[in-house]
Amino acid sequence: MARVKSPEKREALLQSAVREIAESGLGVSTAKIAKGAGLAEGTMFRYFPSKNDLLNALYLELKIEVLRAIGADFPHKADLRERARHIWTEYLRWAMDRQAERKVSALLNLSSVITEATRAKLSDERGPIDQTMEELGSRGAFKFLPAGFAAHSMTAMQAAVMEMASRKPAQTKELIEQAFEAFWRMAK
Repeated sequence: MARVKSPEKREALLQSAVREIAESGLGVSTAKIAKGAGLAEGTMFRYFPSKNDLLNALYLELKIEVLRAIGADFPHKADLRERARHIWTEYLRWAMDRQAERKVSALLNLSSVITEATRAKLSDERGPIDQTMEELGSRGAFKFLPAGFAAHSMTAMQAAVMEMASRKPAQTKELIEQAFEAFWRMAK
């Protein structure tokens, strides 16, 4: 008879994976992740048959979390500028509040361990964000650049905002606003 899996143990493993990967990188051992969750390593493999399965599940959880944060109260009927500002602001809010998750999400995004099947599961969640970024990509300085350039530019500028805000926390609000205005000038 198969044992019932505990959602609490699964969540504890995912949270431990965030902490351990943020601290040690993707090479962290499964034993350390299990220990951080207060579980035996063998227990982890009941929830995730391999480390790759754990990493794919974690990638999906983190991406869904940030996409839902951005998608909450998404201004579907607003003009392009307001939709872009919403994506800009809500991503930065999530990323600055959840720095370990942001770091781990970035590492996983670059990892070859994350399968195309896992990435494809996010398409429904990404709908209005992708549409907005495609519209941005067809305008201004972006229109003659490769597809996806606007999204990568936004991501890079958001990373710069977070870096500068960590050095000058009192100026965070102004940095977020002024950097968005700089991004928007490229899309005009």
